[in-house]
Amino acid sequence: MSVRLDEVDRKILAELQEDASQSLDEIARKVGSSKTPVWNRIRKMKEAGVIGRQTAILDPEALGLEACFFVLIRTSEHEAEWQKKFLKTLKERPEVLEAHRLAGDIDYILKVRVRNARAYDTFYQALISEVKIYNVTALLSMEEIKSTTLLPL
Repeated sequence: MSVRLDEVDRKILAELQEDASQSLDEIARKVGSSKTPVWNRIRKMKEAGVIGRQTAILDPEALGLEACFFVLIRTSEHEAEWQKKFLKTLKERPEVLEAHRLAGDIDYILKVRVRNARAYDTFYQALISEVKIYNVTALLSMEEIKSTTLLPL
């Protein structure tokens, strides 16, 4: 379900995506409005679910998490109980940054961030000990070319 946004809303969202720590005064100045209307628009967009939680973006390499793996999972299990256990396992693993259920030959893709290959193997061993998986393929990202949280507005 999409929410109707006007040009000012989109400018506010662009500013918040770029730097959510900006003051209301800064945002208002940049979008050509005043502080109170900007605050009201932000409040309404939060209430409508357009704006979720606000957080800081950390540099994984600065924290020693230098290896990014994309993990392709095929399963022969498709029952609700297996799926529930699998999703619970993924949600409990902090290494899993993203998990997507796919259409096609691959059932799931995970984005996993760890220190190195040995740490990935520890993650992998824990995963397969928790849930039955038919096939796992891990792809090591050699270079991150683009990564953004900015949505096109």
